[in-house]
Amino acid sequence: MAARKPIRKNSKKENSKGSQIVVIFWLVFIIVIICVFMLNAEVIKKNFNLFKTRLTTPVGTEEEIPDEELPEEDEEPLIVIREQPPSASEQTQQAAPETRPQTAEPQRPAEQQPQTPPPAQPQTPPVQIRDRAVYFTQIDKDGQILQSRVTRRIPVSDSPMMDVLNSLFAGPSADEINRGILNLIPQNTRILSATVRGNTAYINFSEDFLFNTFGVEGCVAQLRQIVWTVTEFQNVNDVQILVEGRRMDYLGEGIWIGSPISRQSF
Repeated sequence: MAARKPIRKNSKKENSKGSQIVVIFWLVFIIVIICVFMLNAEVIKKNFNLFKTRLTTPVGTEEEIPDEELPEEDEEPLIVIREQPPSASEQTQQAAPETRPQTAEPQRPAEQQPQTPPPAQPQTPPVQIRDRAVYFTQIDKDGQILQSRVTRRIPVSDSPMMDVLNSLFAGPSADEINRGILNLIPQNTRILSATVRGNTAYINFSEDFLFNTFGVEGCVAQLRQIVWTVTEFQNVNDVQILVEGRRMDYLGEGIWIGSPISRQSF
């Protein structure tokens, strides 16, 4: 009996060592599994989502798989269930859409379509021209001072007397000057107004009308030019000369202008 006791102690030691080895093995195995799981967590999560999607997808429907959930090249491709094609009757209904009658208004040919005429342009009436007589001064070969009648084509207006006097003050043309026709009305003389009262024309001149450089004969000639030109109007018999709106008694040296002057006054 003394020889058996050491044998039992050795067997107990061997059993405890074996159990420790088994525990260590399982601990190492569990640690390895955890490490593998942590390293492949994304792949395991993707596969779990795919598996979950397959379980929840109804039969006969097709679902588009996002790019991030597609299997890698070394994995088995995912089988996608396609929708069944429609029957022949459904295809006929889809191919023949509903047609409705269209009631469109018939279009007129281009040549029959009404064209809007352009707006009428206002027509300007033609300008009326009338021949008027004006008188200048001409000296003949004997040195006598004569009245020279010339014709001017003047547009018709509401102030014909002013138009005629302005044409007189414009002077003779170049051809008329070559024929010896002169204007003895002092230069820079302006016509301030021209009115008719009864048979008398009241012509108002600027102060330059008083200064004639040709002497007494020049003053007489300028008065004749005014009186003969204005009395061409049928309703005018004589002319009252005014200077700056005032009635003057004499022009130059003793030429009376204090009352209306007619052709018979000379």
